[in-house]
Amino acid sequence: MIKLYERIRNLREDRDLTQTDIAKYLGMSQTGYSKYETGENDIPTQILIKLADFYNTSVDYLLGRTDK
Repeated sequence: MIKLYERIRNLREDRDLTQTDIAKYLGMSQTGYSKYETGENDIPTQILIKLADFYNTSVDYLLGRTDK
């Protein structure tokens, strides 16, 4: 099963974006965002929703509950 942090990293890399690009969108530091991609920190619900909206996907997809 693909983990959340792998999904958000893959989505970012597929769009040729940097962690800094996503961190700016989320209004946070690159270091803080990096901890989401490594699984070091849990992602708050509001951030998860913003990421799903940004990538035009569902929260279920990010969480690995669906592959659609």
